[in-house]
Parts: sequence; structure tokens; C-alpha cells
Amino acid sequence: MMLDGGQGRWRLDEEMVEALEIGSGILGTGGGGNPYIGKLRVRQALREGHVMEILPLQSVPDDARVVAMGGIGAPLVSHERIKEGREGLRCVRALEERLGIKVDAIACEEIGGQNSMEPLIAAAMAGLPVVDCDGMGRAFPEMQMTSYAIYGHRSTPSVMCDPHGNVVIFDHAISELWHERMARACVVAQGGASTLASAPMSGEFIKRFAIPHSYSKAISLGNAVLEARRAHHDPVEAICESEDGRVVFRGKITDLKRHLAGGFVRGEAIIKGFDAYDGDEASVHIQNEFLIFSRNGEVEVIVPDLIVILDADSGEAISTEMLRYGQRVAVLAIPCHPLLRSPEALEVVGPKGFGFDDLVFQPMSTGSEGGAA
Repeated sequence: MMLDGGQGRWRLDEEMVEALEIGSGILGTGGGGNPYIGKLRVRQALREGHVMEILPLQSVPDDARVVAMGGIGAPLVSHERIKEGREGLRCVRALEERLGIKVDAIACEEIGGQNSMEPLIAAAMAGLPVVDCDGMGRAFPEMQMTSYAIYGHRSTPSVMCDPHGNVVIFDHAISELWHERMARACVVAQGGASTLASAPMSGEFIKRFAIPHSYSKAISLGNAVLEARRAHHDPVEAICESEDGRVVFRGKITDLKRHLAGGFVRGEAIIKGFDAYDGDEASVHIQNEFLIFSRNGEVEVIVPDLIVILDADSGEAISTEMLRYGQRVAVLAIPCHPLLRSPEALEVVGPKGFGFDDLVFQPMSTGSEGGAA
């Protein structure tokens, strides 16, 4: 199938990539891999002559075959071990061979962090567009936590490729959770970070259940930060205005517990408040991403709403692997997309999905800095 041009497609250029790095870092909620490394890889692909086209979600034909793709593994590993570069393309070709089809477009699994970049590289190498959507509107640590899977897509057969050239096909999983478990065990054997492409979705399906406008949103968010810096305005406030978010804490990291277990980075950051938060202490629970924000022992913001840790002065997003003792940070809360707040979604991406059975999701409030969420 040919996806005809002219349907609102637009091409990514290096200036947009700079903004995408910033925006995807913020939406990554600490995870998704280091977007700086992804930016360098995308920029190199552009300079080699590859074309990266973004296709509006509503322009996808109903019968198009759309493959979602992203990295799997621990962000710390993806930061320390650079990808070979053609993992995503190998995933696409192996999936086409396994199913006897031609893929029409690539979709992003999660817009957060480096995972926003991987589909662009693979699609450009395959001569395919990337749909302006994703399955999370942020980053989550597990594969079943996409809107695609939540609303009925079966992601096997799927293909996982590592930097060494290994290609693993998951032919059938009895559930999305089992697919996650098997893939997680495999990625540990492959060194902790790989690329995975899932079974094709129809265009009709993704138009109903994908998180829309993910790339355009991330680029717009990045541009808001860049404009604030140029105008010597507070980039943290620019982010809040762009995303209807709010600052929930400012302080200095005084303790950091972080370790790699089962293919995840797990831990907790302790932050001692300053300025308006002097005398308060906050904690952020980590599982690849920032999941729970508490102040003085009381939970204030919880997954699936977004918890973002920023450099207090520059507004630069700080990922889980880049957290350091002594950093001066601002903690933001941003509301998640409504598709993640349905009862069926909260079973998967709410507190229960992460083992916090005693916590109940309450949507964050929005508005100015200060006050309880």
C-alpha cells in the first residue's frame, strides 16, 4: 500500500530534532532512554541523507499496516552502550518476512526519551513514515502499558533485535503480560537494552486508541523551553503553561537509592525543600520512570499522571540515570491523556499495575505553583 503524500505530512529537520530532544525528555518522566544520544543518532541519519516524514494520525488509511516500535531494557544500559544503528530496520524486515506482508508505517511505542527517536531512524532506513502518535503519551517501564495493548491489540508475533545482530521472534504469547515477561528475560540475556517491533495494527485501530499528536506535541514543548531561555524567562513555568502542569516541589537531592534489577532501574530519590518548600521533604519512587511523588510522607501525584524532575535553573529534564546527589531540582506534575484514565487503563498503568494495591489514583489538580495536588 502506498500512503499518498500531501495528507499533512511534514519532514523532520535538525532544528525540530533539537526541540524533540527537550520535549521527549520532559515527557519521558525520567525514562525512555537518554534523548541526547537518540538526537545524535537521528541527526547523523539526516546528514547521511535519510528522510524522516511524520504522518498525521487521522491521515492513516483504515487498512494500513502500522508497526509500533521502541527500545526495551534499562535506561542506564542504553545510556552507556550505544546502539549499532540498524536494530529497528532488522526488526521491521524480520516481521515482514515472518508475516509475509509489507509494513506501511511505523508508530512510536512511547514518546518519552530516546524511544521517540528509534522509530524515526528505523522508518527512515525502511523508507516509511512515522505516525504522529504513540502508545503512552509519556514513558512506562513495561510493554503491556501501552494504549494499544490496553484497548485490545495483541502484540505478538513480535521481533527483538540487539546490537550484536541477534534476531528473536516471539511467535505467540497468551497475554500481553506474558509477552512482557518473556521479552524482559530475553533483553537481560542480550545485555540489558534492545529494540522491539510488535505485530501490525490497522490504521482504523490506531486512530481510535493511539495517543494523538505525540511528535508535534513534544516538538512544541521543546520549542516553548527554547523560547523561554532566549527570552530569559523561567523555562519551568513555560513547561507548566504548555502542558497544563504545575510545580509541586523545589529542592536539593539529598539521598539517592538506585539499582538495576530484572531489566529495570529501581529506586528512590529524596529531596530536601528550599524556597517555598523549606522544611519539607519529598520522595520520588522510581521504576525506570518516576512513578510516585510524596511530600512529608503523603502521596500527592501518582502514575499515570506525569512526574517530571527538572534542573531548577535551566528547565532541562533529568532522567533516572542522570540523577545525582546535590542537584537542585524542580518537580513538576503534568496530567496524562484521558485514554490512560479509563478503568481498564488504570488496571494496567495505575498504582495497581505497579504493585501499589493500597493506593488509589486521584487525578492531579492543575494550576499555579504550591498547594496540594
